[in-house]
Amino acid sequence: MLAPSFEGHPEDLTEENLQSRIRGVVLMALSNKFGWLVLTTGNKSETAVGYSTLYGDTAGALAVIKDLPKLTVYDLCRWRNSQAGGPWIPEEILDKAPSAELRHGQRDDQSLPPYEVLDPLIEEYVDGDLSATELVERGFDADLVRRVAAMVDRAEYKRRQSPPGLRVSAKAFGRDRRLPITNAYRS
Repeated sequence: MLAPSFEGHPEDLTEENLQSRIRGVVLMALSNKFGWLVLTTGNKSETAVGYSTLYGDTAGALAVIKDLPKLTVYDLCRWRNSQAGGPWIPEEILDKAPSAELRHGQRDDQSLPPYEVLDPLIEEYVDGDLSATELVERGFDADLVRRVAAMVDRAEYKRRQSPPGLRVSAKAFGRDRRLPITNAYRS
């Protein structure tokens, strides 16, 4: 359907985001037809840096894991699998490299720092309210801090359009932490 409009343009993020948006439309249609509640899948790490597709994986009514860092989500999944009646989540899902799976062979670490690095940085920058200078003083790489802080700040407009989530940390996105999204604001 879009081939005539896209003719002469190379494939890029547009085609990847279409896959996520189509999934969102399908899930919302099922919700509408059967009265189901669609839960979004974004965690705090992805939400922080805008690693989500508006109207795609952000579609839904409740963001259950919105305030949990990616590595904590994996820990909770492994804990759940260790309980009676499990495993509920296939181990191959937990063992493979994290991926948005929007193109063949895609891995999150091709676009983001590894979560072992990203999660502590987000915790200090978002929950701890530390500045970029303070993060560098605490031992984080200066280039990485600038890159991640810019991603977090630029993603505010996506967070404003996301469904509400459960708060489990000292500081969640939304009422606890908001940035202006107009007038070219930069922290």
